[in-house]
Amino acid sequence: MPKIRLDRIDRRILALLQEDGRQHNNDLAGRVGLSPSPCLRRVKALEEAGVIGRYVALVDPASVDLPVNVFVNVSLDRQVEDRLDSFEAAVMERPEVLECYLMTGDADYLLRVVVPDLASYERFLKDHLTRIPGVASIRSGFALKQVRYRTALPLGHLTD
Repeated sequence: MPKIRLDRIDRRILALLQEDGRQHNNDLAGRVGLSPSPCLRRVKALEEAGVIGRYVALVDPASVDLPVNVFVNVSLDRQVEDRLDSFEAAVMERPEVLECYLMTGDADYLLRVVVPDLASYERFLKDHLTRIPGVASIRSGFALKQVRYRTALPLGHLTD
């Protein structure tokens, strides 16, 4: 993806869209000090450049009976390309895995898994995670309370 230069208005557009991706272009234009046509052109350019990847609705997990967040450290028996690829492909198939990171340090991967209850996590663990070839160890930590959750990226470090 080509890196594009973001000016003050682009950064303001991104900040506002991160707060509310459904706002109308006319409202967005007024908030950034542009007329609607140039604002829309900038948004389209940000989309085409891949800076804006997609628009989503953030659903409250408790309202859809998914209150349990589990952070899972997974170590593989060997850190070779085919093992890594196999693990990543298997994890991509599991809807309860919301995030997966290849890590440095003690574990090879860090997963964030969301489930309705402990029994569901146990089923996920036994029926899926432990059956992935090459998984050597699994350590799970259950979130007791979500202290902070943000989806908006901090853009303050970007300059003209």
